[in-house]
Amino acid sequence: MDLDIIEFLERELEEELPGEISHSKMYPLSEYKPKISDDHKIGCVLILLYPKNNEWHLLLVKRAHNESDSHSAQISFPGGKFEEKDYGYSDCALRETHEEVGLDPSTIGVIGELSSVYVYASNYLVFPFVGFTSSEPNFEPEEDEVEYIIEVPLSQLLDNKNIKNRSMTLSGDRKIDNVPYFNFKNEVVWGATAMMLSELKDVLIKSDLF
Repeated sequence: MDLDIIEFLERELEEELPGEISHSKMYPLSEYKPKISDDHKIGCVLILLYPKNNEWHLLLVKRAHNESDSHSAQISFPGGKFEEKDYGYSDCALRETHEEVGLDPSTIGVIGELSSVYVYASNYLVFPFVGFTSSEPNFEPEEDEVEYIIEVPLSQLLDNKNIKNRSMTLSGDRKIDNVPYFNFKNEVVWGATAMMLSELKDVLIKSDLF
């Protein structure tokens, strides 16, 4: 599989990132700019790229239903809370990926980091890392955490036709209209995950590899 896109991302993620410019395209509310709480928690996620059917894909997971999880049953990247046993944020992302979908961290190359996103609903400041495997992974989802996995070709991320709008219900049963989201295989990907995807998309479209 051609590694040009991996080498491109490795270079671009060292440069200044679009950050809020990209995130704002997928804000659930036009005025969405929550102040980061002083007592916020740290979360880390992995945006995993891998080859499948001669095309680069990225991994998303449908979280299992859990009454105590404010992100229960939503679409996200594998990831979770930073713990004291983690050597660093990227190690946290790799550990959580191993726990959720069964991938050995030694098979994943971390190539860089996107801009952090503050998730007001759960009070997490989330650090997204981009990693890759050179061969198609064998996923083994942990059923207590992951209902199922979603494999998205990068070409679908870059296709503007997959950005749509709809009404959403937030915590507290607050309904908001005209919320932007990515529609991948009829799955609704919105909120913080969509903001991270938006930045990845804006970085990727700078290349001439698609």
